[in-house]
Order: sequence, then C-alpha cells, then structure tokens
Amino acid sequence: MRIQVKRGKSLAKATRACKQIDDAESGWQFTVLSDSVDGCILVPWAETRRQMTDIVDSRTRSRMMSGIRGKNTKPELVLRRSLHAAGYRFRLHAKGVPGKPDIVMPKYRAVILVHGCFWHRHDGCRYSTLPSTRTEFWMAKFKANVARDEVVRAALLEAGWRVATVWECALRTEAGVSDARAGIETWLRGTDAELDLGKADHGAAGTPRDKE
Repeated sequence: MRIQVKRGKSLAKATRACKQIDDAESGWQFTVLSDSVDGCILVPWAETRRQMTDIVDSRTRSRMMSGIRGKNTKPELVLRRSLHAAGYRFRLHAKGVPGKPDIVMPKYRAVILVHGCFWHRHDGCRYSTLPSTRTEFWMAKFKANVARDEVVRAALLEAGWRVATVWECALRTEAGVSDARAGIETWLRGTDAELDLGKADHGAAGTPRDKE
C-alpha cells in the first residue's frame, strides 16, 4: 500500500493520509521516502520482522508495545490537571480539528500538543536518544513521526488555530509543570501563532514561531 503526500495537494488531504499512517502503527511499519513530506510507503510489519532479529522474546515484546500510549500519556495528564485547576476548560482529541490535538481550547482558538521527547525527537534534548541497536529501523520510525507532526502543524495553522507544543521534559517535575502552565497562560494572552516549550524555557513564555 502506498500513500502519497505530494506538494500541490491540500493540507486537508495530507492530514487524512497521515492519519491513515497513525492508525496503522500497531500493524504496519512505515518509511519516509525523503527528508521532505513528499510521501511514504507502508511495509507489512510481518515482513519487517522477518528482516530483523528481535532482542527480546515475543511475550516481552507484546508487553512492551502494549504499554506505549498514543494519547492520555502521563505528561498530558499532568498538564491537563494543572490547566484545569487554574480554571481553564478545554476539549480533548477533538475529531473536527486537524490531527486531533491533545488539548483544544476553542475560546482562544488554540491547541496544545504534548510531545514525548523520544518519540517526537525534541531537538537537543537529552531524552531524545537514539537506540544503539536497529538504528536504521528507529531512524525511519522517528523520521515518519517528525514528518507527520509537521503536516499536522501546518494543517492547524492553515485552519486558523494557534499551536503550542509542550515537550515531555518540561513536565517531569511539579515546578516544571507550574512553569509550563505559566508559559502557556502568557502565550494565550498574547498574539503569537506558535509556542514551543521545553525544559530550557521554564519561567518564560517559550519560543514563539511566526506563522509560515
């Protein structure tokens, strides 16, 4: 099966294609064909498994994979509790919003994406490590994640949403959660289209990015 995300197609179509990839994660392995979001190819997971030797037995692998969450992760939950305690109300994984963001705040026309540093490749973060085994497999996986994130981000901006990305490393302590919430509150009161908030940004409004 081949899913194209080519230049010239609408971002809505690109988002739908990447959602198909996201839904296939449990049973398919995928590889991005280039550094840009030009397209991707899906390869049956069984075929990928035949090409690689796993380092754990099947029961252990099953337990490890079942523990990986795509939503309602611990960082997401702690940030939601903090925002709710501060009086903010929001929707979760809204189906009508591109990419079904973790937190949707219609009042501010804003969404918050809570990203794991490892899976979403937080640039320069000590938690964004590369496994020492099966490096080609992991690099392809990470590249696909980053490409999908960029498509969703662009689709949200095109639809008129403001986008905040909060990285897991900013939410590992109570102080970090408090500082992250303060940064989000400052951003919500402002006019910046984007916010990128990691551990280095504690105590500030993060790193705004202009709308492209």
